[in-house]
Amino acid sequence: MNPVEQRRRTTGVLAAAAAYLSWGIFPLYFKALREVPPPEVLAHRIVWSVLFMTVLITVLRRWGDVARQLGVPGTLPTLAASAVLISTNWLVYIWAVGSGRVLEASLGYFVNPLVSVLLGVFFLREPLSGPQKVAIGLAMAGVVALMVHVGRPPWVALTLASTFGLYGLLRKRAQVDSTTGLLAEVVLLLPLAAAWLGWQAWRGTLHFGVEAGTTALLSASGVVTAVPLILFAIGVRRLRLSTIGLLQYLNPTMQFAIAVFLFAEPFTRWHAVAFGCIWASLVVYTVDALSRSRDDGRARGAVPPPPAIPPAPAQGGRPPR
Repeated sequence: MNPVEQRRRTTGVLAAAAAYLSWGIFPLYFKALREVPPPEVLAHRIVWSVLFMTVLITVLRRWGDVARQLGVPGTLPTLAASAVLISTNWLVYIWAVGSGRVLEASLGYFVNPLVSVLLGVFFLREPLSGPQKVAIGLAMAGVVALMVHVGRPPWVALTLASTFGLYGLLRKRAQVDSTTGLLAEVVLLLPLAAAWLGWQAWRGTLHFGVEAGTTALLSASGVVTAVPLILFAIGVRRLRLSTIGLLQYLNPTMQFAIAVFLFAEPFTRWHAVAFGCIWASLVVYTVDALSRSRDDGRARGAVPPPPAIPPAPAQGGRPPR
């Protein structure tokens, strides 16, 4: 690997790791806002994200690029649907942290890669390999074990995994970069967020401006939302997907540790069974993904290089198409 490629890879690893570590400490941030109702936290997250992204894109002088991407037919309706999914994901997560259910939330993000595999099967007609079938079966066993213990489906985990999985599917189809996509989503959500905050202010129940610490945390929600996504985009552009796939487990692992060791959420033997099944499924899934990545790399290496001399121009002086 040449020095330029090595620097590019190192930058990608640092950026992606920083993104996942940032998401991993989200429970600490939202726990500090537990006295604020989740809909108000969500509304502030949307409003401040719009302001932050507007300033960022202006500084980067990218409005022309944003207009070009959003002008592609079908892009805005797709982003409207993804906005509904990501706002639902954010709201459920904020509620889960404030309600002492970070452990279940971490379960959702552990399960998310397998949900993405299933969505690929149903919507993209992607075939399931044998190891992937085993991984999904183990994950389902873990969810069933937890459901037996609590007497109900772990709806927080399932909602977070399904909404984020569907969100990723839609964003893949939208063909926009993370900055443009996030800006469009929060702008589409802005009228509802502003209306909610206005109604709360009229009722006199708005928490913003009442206490300095809470106001500062709410004001920072735009940066907290956007910066990890920007770092993630930098990492994705510089790394193989197999590397991203391994780094993504930093997020739920940190949330799991925070839930058990800092927030002292109960971790019973049923939780051990459920998480054990899911961790085993992720080992199977990751080994299979790494094997596929190596096979793809060898296959690409076996392709003969293009000819050094370009073909002669066709009649009339134009190169053949």
